[in-house]
Amino acid sequence: MRTSTDATGRGGDVRLTGISRTYGSFTAVHPLDLTVPQGSFFALLGASGCGKTTTLRMIAGLEEPSTGTVHLGDQDVTALPPYKRPVNTVFQSYALFPHLDIFENVAFGLRRRGVRGVKKQVDEMLGLVQLGEQARKKPHQLSGGQQQRVAVARALINHPRVLLLDEPLGALDLKLRRRMQLELKRIQTEVGITFVHVTHDQEEAMTMADTVAVMNGGRVEQLGAPADLYENPRTTFVANFLGTSNLIAAEAEGGSGDDVVARAAGDRLVLPAARCPAPVGRGGTVLIGVRPEKAGITHADDADSVPEGRNRLRGRITGTSFIGVSTQYLVDCAACPGFEVYVQNIDRDTRLVPGAEVVLHWDPAHTFGLDAAQSPLAGTAEARDAAGDGAAR
Repeated sequence: MRTSTDATGRGGDVRLTGISRTYGSFTAVHPLDLTVPQGSFFALLGASGCGKTTTLRMIAGLEEPSTGTVHLGDQDVTALPPYKRPVNTVFQSYALFPHLDIFENVAFGLRRRGVRGVKKQVDEMLGLVQLGEQARKKPHQLSGGQQQRVAVARALINHPRVLLLDEPLGALDLKLRRRMQLELKRIQTEVGITFVHVTHDQEEAMTMADTVAVMNGGRVEQLGAPADLYENPRTTFVANFLGTSNLIAAEAEGGSGDDVVARAAGDRLVLPAARCPAPVGRGGTVLIGVRPEKAGITHADDADSVPEGRNRLRGRITGTSFIGVSTQYLVDCAACPGFEVYVQNIDRDTRLVPGAEVVLHWDPAHTFGLDAAQSPLAGTAEARDAAGDGAAR
C-alpha cells in the first residue's frame, strides 16, 4: 500500500513518488510519496530499522530505488549518479581529511572543480559556522562539535540545492548535541536551503525540524509539524515514540455535544470528539491518551480540591523519581496500571510518596483518542526490545 504524504502546498525541493527499496524478499522501504518543502528543515525520524537512512540514501543516489522516482526541484534525478545530483551529504563520521587544515578541508570541493580564488568563499563559510579563527588548525585539534561544523561548511560551500544529514550529531555528548541542534537550525535559517535530516532522536527532530516524518517499518506513520505530532498523534506508535503517553482502554458511552464520554474501570472520562478516531459508537472501545505533563496528582485527602469537570482516576503511587526540574510519579490505577505523571518542582507535596493514595486529574481538552485495535505498546522501548533490531537502516 502506498503512503501519500505531502507536507505543505509549497513547491518541493525533494519529491519522492512511489519510491521503495527491496532486498530480495525483504522490503526496507514500502512505496511512498513524500514532498519536502523548499527551504525547510525536514526530519526523517524513527528507530533503527525503520527505513529512514535507506530513504535518505535514495535521495542522495547512494541506493537505487526498486520502484518510483526521485525529483530534486523539477529535475528527475532517479538515474543520475550521486556526483551529478545537486545534493551534498554530512555523515555522522564527518569524514574530514586529517592531513589538511580546516581551511583546505572546506576548500576541497571548490579546488576539485578547478575554482580559483577560493579564499573569499571559504572565509565566508567559516564565518557562517563561526570557525574563522580555527582556519589553520587540523581536524584533530578541534572538538567534536567544531568538526561537525567543518563538515557542514565543506558541504555547503558547493551550494547544493539540498543538504542531507545522516545522524550528524550521533557521536556527540548530550550537552554538545543540544547546543549543535540550535547551531544547525541557525545555519539552515541563514543559508535558506533545504535540509533533510535523519535521526532516531525525538528531541533532536522536534527541536530543529519544521516538518517531521515519523517512520515505522519502512512506511511514514505520520507527518506534520512537531507540535502537531506531539499533541495529536494518530497512532499508538507515534503517541509512544514521541515522548510518553498514558493509554487507557475505555468503552464509549456515546457523545455529549462536542465531547465523547467513555468509562474505564468504572471511571467516567471525557475527550473532545474532534480528537477521537472516526465515530466510536456506544459500546465501542477506544484508547484514551494523555501526556504525563498534562496530568495533575493530588493526595486523596485533598480530593475535594480538584476542580469540577476534570477527568479523574484514583490510584496508589508505586514509585517516584526526582529529576531536578520535575518529579516523575508512577501510579497504579485500576484503569491504567503504570500511569505516569510529571510535575514541576515548584511546591512539592511531601505526602506524595510510594504507597500514598492519590487522585489523578486532567483537563478533558488535553485528552486524545486512538483506535483500540492498535497495540498500546507500539513505539515503546519494550516493544522495540522485543522485536529486536530490524534489518533495514
